[in-house]
Amino acid sequence: MNTKKNDIFWFIIVRLIIVTSLAVSTFIIQYGTEVLLNLNSFYYLYYLVLGTYLLSIVYFILFYAAKNYTFQAYLQIFIDLLLITALIYISGGIKGSFYSLYIFEIIAASIVISKRTTYLVAALSAVFYGLLIDGMYYAIIPYLYPELSQELSLSAVLSNILTAWSVFIIVAFLINHLTGNLRKTRDELLLAQKELEIKKDLAVAGETSAHLAHEIRNPLAAISGSVQVLRDEMDLTGEQRHLMDIVVRESENISQAIEQFLNLASPGTQDFALIDLPSVLNEILILLKRSGEINENYQIEGSYKTARVNYYGNKAQFKQIFWNLVKNALKAMPDGGTLTADFTRRKKKGIQMKFADTGKGMGKEERERMFEPFYSGFDTGKGIGMAVVRRIVDDYNGKIHVFSAPNKGSEIVIVLPEGSDRKRE
Repeated sequence: MNTKKNDIFWFIIVRLIIVTSLAVSTFIIQYGTEVLLNLNSFYYLYYLVLGTYLLSIVYFILFYAAKNYTFQAYLQIFIDLLLITALIYISGGIKGSFYSLYIFEIIAASIVISKRTTYLVAALSAVFYGLLIDGMYYAIIPYLYPELSQELSLSAVLSNILTAWSVFIIVAFLINHLTGNLRKTRDELLLAQKELEIKKDLAVAGETSAHLAHEIRNPLAAISGSVQVLRDEMDLTGEQRHLMDIVVRESENISQAIEQFLNLASPGTQDFALIDLPSVLNEILILLKRSGEINENYQIEGSYKTARVNYYGNKAQFKQIFWNLVKNALKAMPDGGTLTADFTRRKKKGIQMKFADTGKGMGKEERERMFEPFYSGFDTGKGIGMAVVRRIVDDYNGKIHVFSAPNKGSEIVIVLPEGSDRKRE
């Protein structure tokens, strides 16, 4: 996973706070008693603290210059483990009480990097601590000062090592569980915030759209009606009739766009009945084939051809959903491709509709913004269609899931729950 810039910044700051607190508390204790460290080791501790400050300067330089935050996180944690091991060594090894500092690195790994890295850091902590204590016990690693050495039984050494290892693993497990829940909660809050922003935008856009649509609709109807009357009553040449047909056809397109604006503003009072969803989709596909928008370059596949999925709802609303989803899929495949439409009834009732295309796909930003009013990922788009789809699905208490990646196509899944399978008052 990618490590966030903000996490690295606070990692550097927090480690400075911990090191400073350790140095200050050691200074206070040292001059009150000599139980913690002898004076020589005390001075080594401050050399270690000074080295940590210098390293922090290097980390800040890397932070602003290199900007490879994941690598920097691994580097900081690994060096910190070495510094903690050195601190344990100068404080007398098993006699000291600094092995608990490993826990801070385990926690940092979970917050800054990933769950897997947390267990890796816990294992490294156990290895470093175990090698140091075993090396000092078997005199492979000499004590920094002979007066710090002490006679210990093998069982006491093993007990100390195993206790430390157990603590590291337990802490890793618990902190992963905690940070996992925190990340999940954070993601849910961000999603909820995004949902609220979209709904707010829909409300504002809806009010504006309703006003504009009503201002345009009546004059447009008058123009279209007048042209049709003139076309039928006048003796026109072929070219003149063709031009009038264009006016009527484009008026119908504008009227359809206005309908979408009005649905964005408010779905209004709707008539509900039991409808055959695959047949409604088939009607849309027939219209698009007749208009030439679906030609021999496109393949339409999926269970919609044989599925019998009935749903209690408004037929016009589902026509709008299917119209917008299919049109978007076709725009995403300008040179042709395959659109797969699957309808399934879920085990706990409710339905699922899945539309998958082999088009250009979408990046993260486009996926996150595709339901925003007046935002479109296409040059010719108005940014209304998917906002209308979203509003209708919300009206049914449904959910939309979008799966897409650049050059890998898109898959849009609409799930309408059991509660929407009943007539709404």
